Amino acid sequence: MADRYAVWFCAGSATIDPKFNILADKAVRAACELGYGAVSGGTIRGTMKIVADAAQACGAPNRGILPRFMKGLEHPGLTELIWTDTMSERKEEMRKDTCLAVALPGGIGTMDEFFETFTLAKLGKYDGRLVAFNYEGFYDGLKALLDHFVETEMLDRDSRALVSFPETLDEFISCIR
Repeated sequence: MADRYAVWFCAGSATIDPKFNILADKAVRAACELGYGAVSGGTIRGTMKIVADAAQACGAPNRGILPRFMKGLEHPGLTELIWTDTMSERKEEMRKDTCLAVALPGGIGTMDEFFETFTLAKLGKYDGRLVAFNYEGFYDGLKALLDHFVETEMLDRDSRALVSFPETLDEFISCIR
């Protein structure tokens, strides 16, 4: 049983560059070795499958959160499966009891989950750490956008500092210790 949980925001697409799934596998395994259980979208698709596979391989608690309309896509290796009625409920349930939110390279769904969590952290309603894994510069644009928000005073520096952008597995491990 893990004493802490990380929520993984990631791609559901099977057509992304395999290097991002290799990264996900290594990152989840590293987090599990540090005592984290995994919470994810819990499906058999894309990077979500890789996250669940890696947690299962490590013997870590592996919670998947799916809206009911995704019935039939649930990963068979989940140690806990939670159904929700809406995507909004899904995001809320994904964050529950986590102390770390990791955005792996992903698309619009990943950004939706990440930005809602970032907003809640800024408002003091999520107290976990926020990490956008900037592997091979994937999140350089996001990093620049947040810095632009600070420069234009749309975001304060303390809130901007809530998000870490590790670029390597070693930096990621240091960030989540």
